[in-house]
Amino acid sequence: MKIRPPKSENITSWRKKFLETFFSNVLHGVLDVSSDQRLSDRRFSPLLHSSRHVTQLTICNMLQGVAELTAEPNQRVLENLAGSLRTLKFHLLTSDLSIRHSLSLLLHHLIHHGAVSQVSMCSWPVPDKVLLVLILSMSAGFWHPGKTLMHQDSPCSLCREESDAQGLLTQEDGALLGSNQLCCGSTEQSETGQWGDSESRSKKVQTASAKVLEEADPDSQVSIELSRSSSGTVKTPMLCGLRSHPLQNLACQDVSCEVPPEYYNIKGESSPSLPKRSSVGPAFRKPYRRFKTAVGRKRRSPRRNRRAHADPEDLYDFVFAVAREEEETAESLYESNAQEGESIDGWASSPADTPSFEGVGCTEGGSVGILPLKAACRFRSISTLELFSIPLTGDTCRALGNLLSSWVSLEKLVLSYNGLGANIFCILSGLRALSHRRDCSLHVVRVSDVFSHIPSVELVRSILTAFPRLHTLSVSFDLKNLLEGNRPEGHSSSEAEIPESCLEQLEIRFPREPLQTSLLWPVLKASRSLQQLSLDSATISCPLEFGLLLQALKECNPGLKRLSFHDVNLADYQKEVLLLLQDPVLQEITFSFCRLFESCTTEFLSDIIQIVKRNSTLKSLKLPGNRLGNHRLVALADIFSEDSSSSICQLDVSSNCIKPDGLLEFAKKLESHILQRGGQIKFTHLRLFQNWLDQDAATAQEALRRLRAVCSVVSNTWDSSQAFADYISVM
Repeated sequence: MKIRPPKSENITSWRKKFLETFFSNVLHGVLDVSSDQRLSDRRFSPLLHSSRHVTQLTICNMLQGVAELTAEPNQRVLENLAGSLRTLKFHLLTSDLSIRHSLSLLLHHLIHHGAVSQVSMCSWPVPDKVLLVLILSMSAGFWHPGKTLMHQDSPCSLCREESDAQGLLTQEDGALLGSNQLCCGSTEQSETGQWGDSESRSKKVQTASAKVLEEADPDSQVSIELSRSSSGTVKTPMLCGLRSHPLQNLACQDVSCEVPPEYYNIKGESSPSLPKRSSVGPAFRKPYRRFKTAVGRKRRSPRRNRRAHADPEDLYDFVFAVAREEEETAESLYESNAQEGESIDGWASSPADTPSFEGVGCTEGGSVGILPLKAACRFRSISTLELFSIPLTGDTCRALGNLLSSWVSLEKLVLSYNGLGANIFCILSGLRALSHRRDCSLHVVRVSDVFSHIPSVELVRSILTAFPRLHTLSVSFDLKNLLEGNRPEGHSSSEAEIPESCLEQLEIRFPREPLQTSLLWPVLKASRSLQQLSLDSATISCPLEFGLLLQALKECNPGLKRLSFHDVNLADYQKEVLLLLQDPVLQEITFSFCRLFESCTTEFLSDIIQIVKRNSTLKSLKLPGNRLGNHRLVALADIFSEDSSSSICQLDVSSNCIKPDGLLEFAKKLESHILQRGGQIKFTHLRLFQNWLDQDAATAQEALRRLRAVCSVVSNTWDSSQAFADYISVM
């Protein structure tokens, strides 16, 4: 297929890799099946044969291959993918709305019925809002399938089997997208059945139930529609409202209803099932047993059982039973929350703690065209979500924040170059709501962007305050926002106390901002379990500030094992660097492009060597991009001398202007030290990327040969002359 996998990819089975690539090429039309007699044999299906080996699938450009996978002839292919696929990637340039239904069926099979655990989307310059929110919501386990999936000719055999096993009736008419009305469900019942055909009865039910629900919530404008189809069927009421509780739906602000969240099962809980003969909409129906919800179930309240006592043959009694139940449930929840002052199953107990956006997914002109979460069924959800280079508007950020609020299966969230700006607070609100869920699994969050809307340390404080249970947090910005002073008020967390966190790994990339140790100190103090800290592109104003950082690390993070500085000018902080190398706990220290040896003296290098020789805890020393040169590299070989107690096993001297003759001298000196120690040395890895080894190929090969007899050497073929020319051209 003339494809060479990248060197960075660790391939354990070339047969599997070949068949996975083969599947992708056939699906996307890169490989012409008709040109090969064996592949075009009617008795052989290339997609079916290779589908069970596919663990990662990329959907490209205009969703090519989606319609083919959901077609009836490829049903077995889809079933195989549901069992083998683990990662689903989207690399879209544009979108084809005509195959939106096929995309929803594909996601339903691969995520809800399948084993997909990771969804990644990248490089979508102008994302279609409807498709983007569709992918996000289905990844979170929410879906409003409509009637198609429940018909006997449904492409989804799993849903059809569950429907047949449980005796479920046809779901309501309605598309997955494009609704401007909050529909809680409608089902059909024969006109000659238990409801009867009396119009006066219908009007009586409509008026009475609307009155009861209006009394339960005077602010909610609820209408009940009872329509009759041409085939002689009657639809049960659809409850439509105009307001909603925060973080309950993805619809527009003017088309939501204020009803307790338990009523709509948006938290993934199963509503008490009705008698088998009753006809209920998806909002009232118990979810299929095959679809385990991602969140825990609460014990049923005795009041909820009253619905089961309502006569299934009487629509009038059924509507009133539902209304009474919801009115009493809301009152009991309010009284309990007022007395105990605690949150209810993850919802904040005070307005200050409640996420502030009211209509998630709204636009100025109306809804983004998706049904609310209240009307959606809850299915299996993924554990890793990655969004790379996809512009996220305020609507999509609010939609994502809403989904995050109940996405308890999510373990890793990566938002990279999405142009979030002030919309980052929508994400924080969703994380704050999610942190109240006892069964949430999120432990890794990575946020990176070009411009920083707020200072990096302040954003770190905000994220940890919203979600203190994180284990890994990475915040990275390239440039400082010049309009930073115009950010919204009321979001600053500088004065807020950070709760004790579970943070183990913290990475901060400053957009050339001051280190601000005074702001970083509370973060370190709250992160007693911190084991790895990385500071990138920060500016240090004075030695006092650097010393304050070292003091904070010593007092607040005694278990810190890995410390990294990248692109931080440490040329004038030699004393502090030596103190770090003496730390008795640190196992790995990285000074990457920190200009350590830019203007150093011979004494400084000697002090580094002597300290490292006496430090038996330090195992990895990484010094890339510090202008080491030949003579300093040769001096570093003394770290492994006979009188050394060093435990260094990894040394990184990449990008240090090392020439072949200097590397050869280092290799010879290292060999002599090993002979003096009787071959007992712990040194195992040496990294030599981007050095000037191309200036004398023969000498470089001799040096590498000697070094590879001692340790594992990682290097590359690098044209130093071209790199120097590129450097001069941008000066």
